[in-house]
Amino acid sequence: MSEKSLNNELIGLLPGFKSEYAEVNGTQIHYVIGGQGEPLVLIPGYPETWWAYHKVMPVLAEKYCVIVVEMRGMGNSAKPTSGYEKKNMAKDVYELVQKLGFDTVSIGGHDIGAHVAFSFANNYPEATTKLIMLDTPHPDAGMYQLPMLPILGGNYTYPWWLAFNQVKDLPEQLLEGRMDLVINWLFDHLVYNKESITDFDKQVYATVYNSKEAIRASNAWYQAFPQDIEDSKSYGKLTMPVLGIGGSGYEMLKMSLPHTTSNLTLKEVKECGHFLLAEKPEAVSKEIIHFLETV
Repeated sequence: MSEKSLNNELIGLLPGFKSEYAEVNGTQIHYVIGGQGEPLVLIPGYPETWWAYHKVMPVLAEKYCVIVVEMRGMGNSAKPTSGYEKKNMAKDVYELVQKLGFDTVSIGGHDIGAHVAFSFANNYPEATTKLIMLDTPHPDAGMYQLPMLPILGGNYTYPWWLAFNQVKDLPEQLLEGRMDLVINWLFDHLVYNKESITDFDKQVYATVYNSKEAIRASNAWYQAFPQDIEDSKSYGKLTMPVLGIGGSGYEMLKMSLPHTTSNLTLKEVKECGHFLLAEKPEAVSKEIIHFLETV
């Protein structure tokens, strides 16, 4: 099944949402939009697509116009050979927001998508009403201190893929048609409740990430980290309201966000791994709605 055929099948499972494309910042971006009300932009992370939000989209769309953006290199968006610095990817989203006719949006992201959302808020604060960070802070110089070897003992998952994805050319040669191996490993090791990610979900992501082009593009998100770290050094403290929701990444948010924000709300989701949109969609959607309505 082609990516577009798969996308059409998935859209059919979410009444009230439609799939759209826009030419922005020299590339083509795919997004899924539905609901009514104030705009809420949401960005997925690795190794997922817009489908990562499918459990929370119908709930959020009852109150907001939900726009789930597949960032540059993801899913049905274009996969150019450059432009994967999060500052530039934030420009992709900003130009999309402008094309949709919104002056301001609330924006959130998970994993790599959180990096893009954070960069959007820093580079376009006048367009950012509120920011939501899901389980992952923006890259900073602390990433250079990540261990080269697994740590014995304790509850620590060695993030080998951060280094592996830095390698150019080789991963796509090794993994073309075999990304199910990586995706299954990540979902087996980074969730608390393994049943929260179905075989269907895994197949959706494996289908989308299986090509050499998709592997090359998604790895480029990681290969841009050194530039992302440099860009972050020029960012001041964010002044708009910021919500950090963490499962296994809660401690990272707790360490990072107080230094980069001045109006912060932190929420921990207990008994939850990294993929909190799949594991705890009710808790996540409840916290997002409460934050958008009251803070």
